[in-house]
Amino acid sequence: MSDPRDIDEDAILKGLSAEELDQLEYELQEMDPENAMLPAGFRQRDQTKKSPTGAYDRDALQQHLEKQAMEHPDRDDLVPFTGEKKGKTFVSKTKKEIPAHEQIVLEPELEEALKNATDAEMCDIAAILGMYTLMSNKQYYDALGCTGTIANTEGINSVVKPDPFKIFPEEPPNTTNVEETLERIHNNDSSLTEVNLNNIKDIPIPTLKEIFEAMKGNSNVESLSIAATRSNDPVAFACAEMLQENTSLQSLNIESNFITADGMMAIIKAVAKNVSLVELKIDNQRQKLGDSVEMEIASMLENNSSILKFGYHFTQQGPRARAAMAITRNNDMIRQQRLR
Repeated sequence: MSDPRDIDEDAILKGLSAEELDQLEYELQEMDPENAMLPAGFRQRDQTKKSPTGAYDRDALQQHLEKQAMEHPDRDDLVPFTGEKKGKTFVSKTKKEIPAHEQIVLEPELEEALKNATDAEMCDIAAILGMYTLMSNKQYYDALGCTGTIANTEGINSVVKPDPFKIFPEEPPNTTNVEETLERIHNNDSSLTEVNLNNIKDIPIPTLKEIFEAMKGNSNVESLSIAATRSNDPVAFACAEMLQENTSLQSLNIESNFITADGMMAIIKAVAKNVSLVELKIDNQRQKLGDSVEMEIASMLENNSSILKFGYHFTQQGPRARAAMAITRNNDMIRQQRLR
């Protein structure tokens, strides 16, 4: 048997007639019948052998299809329709009359008042009597909280409407001058007791590190907040170094930042040695801190008697319970000292 690679395709093609070449081209057409995005002409080969009879006429084609459908005989039903009714006829249940001795008889004045009461007044009366299942929660509580006037003006069978949307004004931007604040921290300004840099997005990381570096020798600032400043691990390490040396800071807020488990672990270990910090907020970081950090937080709170407020949402039940017991213990100690 000869090798197929030795076949001369050009010689074979030269020997084909025009009709054979058309047939070969027809067979080699690449079609994609599964692609619904292509027109029908590109999804299958053209198998029409007849020549076109004329231009496309939509109305004539529609009339032809309707005529062909009307002339086609209907198929006989397997089970012919006879009109026979099967099953029992539905009969509505008659309401039982309440015996005379069980009927509630009101005084004529009350009977007349209820007969002439509007739907809105009946809605308020039902709410006062505790029939909360007859109305929405809003109608019920509006009726209980209103005195002297009719609260529900639309009655019991009214359409439940949503409460009006309350528009709250946006918080004003933080106008704190970062460079001026940094200089005042460096100079240990006695009038500067609170530093609030929350929501200032464009503070450079080196500037944040300088703030914590300056806080090492500051003895007047009692509250420092850098929430939502895009602080990361280098800032967290600088904060940890500051907590090991500063003895005047009482409140620290580093929520809503990009601090990872490594940076937070350094801060927690530094807080364990700090005796002045009373409030610490570390929640809502970009990623979860993990079980090891939560266990370290619980151990720190158990060994630290100065932390009275701690802001963090634990994901594990064990560290959460231990932290809650530690915070309760610290607050009880302060309360007992106050009573002495």
